[in-house]
Amino acid sequence: MHAEDAARGAAERVARGAYGRLVAYLAYRWGDVAAAEDALADALVRALTAWPAAGVPDSPEAWLMTAAKNRLLEAARHARVRADPAVAVLFEEEAMPEAPDFPDDRLQLLFVCAHPSIDAALHTPLMLQTVLGFDAARIGEAFLVAPASMGQRLSRAKAKLREARIPFEVPGRDELAPRIDAVCAAIYAAYGRAWEDPSGRDAGSGELAGEAIYLARLLVHLAPGEPEPRGLLALMLHCEARRDARRSDEGEYVPLSAQDTARWSAPMLDEAEAQLSEAAIAHRPGRFQLEAAIQSAHAQRRLTGETPWPAIALLYRALAAVAPSIGAQVAHAAAEAECRGPDAGLALLDAVAPERVADYQPYWAVRAHLAAQAGRADAADAYRRAAGLAEDPAIRRFLQRRLDAICTE
Repeated sequence: MHAEDAARGAAERVARGAYGRLVAYLAYRWGDVAAAEDALADALVRALTAWPAAGVPDSPEAWLMTAAKNRLLEAARHARVRADPAVAVLFEEEAMPEAPDFPDDRLQLLFVCAHPSIDAALHTPLMLQTVLGFDAARIGEAFLVAPASMGQRLSRAKAKLREARIPFEVPGRDELAPRIDAVCAAIYAAYGRAWEDPSGRDAGSGELAGEAIYLARLLVHLAPGEPEPRGLLALMLHCEARRDARRSDEGEYVPLSAQDTARWSAPMLDEAEAQLSEAAIAHRPGRFQLEAAIQSAHAQRRLTGETPWPAIALLYRALAAVAPSIGAQVAHAAAEAECRGPDAGLALLDAVAPERVADYQPYWAVRAHLAAQAGRADAADAYRRAAGLAEDPAIRRFLQRRLDAICTE
């Protein structure tokens, strides 16, 4: 049983930490995303059979790559058909490198998934599944789509990549810019999943955050003149700099306004500011630059002891105009409340269509906080709803304490 547990643990670690790199490597050379995913899945199954008896190999990633490559070649030989036989021949002759030295083709595959012939609404979901290893259930949850429907849409998108013979390569400079926004969105969505798990309940969340930042750095290197990748990197660095301050030593949730700035990472904040300043040179503000600027304003408390709420409210107003979202609207309401009082913030929240916020936890958390400040009777109900929608136990406890406090007043 010990050998089986060790094999399963090793396979899970590789799948969690290197899935995207393995799929990208195989798909980039084979030219078929779905086939690469199937081959890797088959390799993982074979590993669970072979490793308990033979032992976990010194390089599990290289073992899986070789097994997946052999699976692709075996399927091609059995079918005796290949859209491009030359690809199979070259793939068969290519020497498999030892991990972790094999090329990281994820950035190329991100741009492939953002090809104009693919439905724009599927660009980010396709990248999240193919390059970052998210399953259809998690993607469907993020995009409010049933897992089965999302799975079907993603399968059709992969078939489109194969049937349209879309080249697996980084597009030329003239084709690069139109795809950058979609690539940035996918990288940030991946980081967002890691950000939602500050307590580390998911063993892969820390790795996912690091991978997202790494991919953003690659994107900046690939397109140094484009400001949005720099804005994205600055945004994630600002957020990551505060990771250790988001929980107390006892594991309790600490809101941003109450965080100890001494626990923020100064080197990360300095790098974030440098990236944001470099992005500003282009004079082309976009979503990620504005979001990074908001986090930069929050970071000023480290130096001045004060949070510049008027500037933050102005930035959120600009963000809502450039990239309207329910999140931006709720955050704008919170910032305006800091500037003009809770009633001003509640008025902005009241303007949001109720069907858009029925299950949006941050809306109810902000509404509860502002209603309590305004002395409104509906604060308790908003706190109960916010706590009920909170997936993080620490946030749920925090909201429950706030509820208990107003109920005993």
